[in-house]
Amino acid sequence: MGTYVLKPAEVEKKWVVVDADGVVLGRLAAEIAKILRGKHRASFTPHVDCGDNVIVINAEKVKLTGNKLQDKKFYWHTNHPGGIKERAVGQILGGKYPERVLTKAVERMVPRGPLGRQQMRNLRVYAGAAHPHEAQQPAVVDIAKRNPKNKRSSA
Repeated sequence: MGTYVLKPAEVEKKWVVVDADGVVLGRLAAEIAKILRGKHRASFTPHVDCGDNVIVINAEKVKLTGNKLQDKKFYWHTNHPGGIKERAVGQILGGKYPERVLTKAVERMVPRGPLGRQQMRNLRVYAGAAHPHEAQQPAVVDIAKRNPKNKRSSA
């Protein structure tokens, strides 16, 4: 008996919705990456996109532990001399696109390359509580209840 290899035509993708309200960023990103890759399934195949479609709501209410809100920085370069820029996570969460913090955290946990980019297309992140994917009838996944360390109080 050999190892069963899932073929791309045999993949059945489901839709799940995750509420990020009060959940620690890194723990949430790790769980979302696991669902996107399909590692939660018994039929996981590393070279096939066998993960589910993930909808994340309330991304602006994600929590960070310690002083990461001020100390954790995102860097980018403008391609001009001396053009290194930085922005703190707290500034991004309070800015125009707070969902980018969670998107970047998940993006850095999936494989780099064509398969990782294909899996990232199955992620939809929304800053507020509303999303336009009700027609897909997504199942609710409560990551905050899986481990007491996953959820932080508002203090």
